[in-house]
Amino acid sequence: MSTSHVLLGLLAAGPRHGYDLKRAHDERLPQAKPLAYGQVYSTLGRLERDGFVEQHGQDREGGPDRTSYALTDAGRARLTEWLTSVEPPAPYVTSTLFAKVVVSLLVTDSGTTTDYLVAQRAAHTARLRELTAVKTDRSATVSDIAAADYAIAHLDADLRWLQVTLLRVAELHREVNA
Repeated sequence: MSTSHVLLGLLAAGPRHGYDLKRAHDERLPQAKPLAYGQVYSTLGRLERDGFVEQHGQDREGGPDRTSYALTDAGRARLTEWLTSVEPPAPYVTSTLFAKVVVSLLVTDSGTTTDYLVAQRAAHTARLRELTAVKTDRSATVSDIAAADYAIAHLDADLRWLQVTLLRVAELHREVNA
C-alpha cells in the first residue's frame, strides 16, 4: 500500500490535519495495518517537500495546534495518475508463508513440514470464519465488507495452495533435498 497516495486521496475531499487523516485511514481501510501518527506526519512532510500538499492553516480544538494540509494541483495530478495506472501483477512470490514452507522443506523432515502446513491451514480457516462473520454483521460498513471480501479471496487462494502442497510434501521434500 502506498501511504502517500492514500493520504492524497483522503485530502481530495478538502484540507485535513494529521490526526484526522490517521483516523480517516483507519476507518476507511479497516483491515489495513493502522497508521502510526509519526508515519502520517513524516509522509505529510515528504508530500509537502515534493509540492503535493501545502499547509492550509492551523486550528486548536481543545489541544495543541494542528496544522491542516491541502492538496496542490500537482498533488491532485499525482493522485489521478496513481488512480488510473494499472497495478502490474506481482512478478515474484514474496509471501512469508511460501518462504517458510520452502525453508521447512530444506531443513526439516516431511512430517515437520506437514505438521506446519496443517497448523497453518487451521489458522487460515479460523480467520476465514472470522471474516465471514464480519460480512453478516448488521453493523458492518461497506468498507468492512469490501475489506473482508478481499481478505477472504486471498485466504481462499492460500488455502488451496496449502492443500496442494500438503498432497506434494513428500515429493517436494525429495526434490529440494536431492
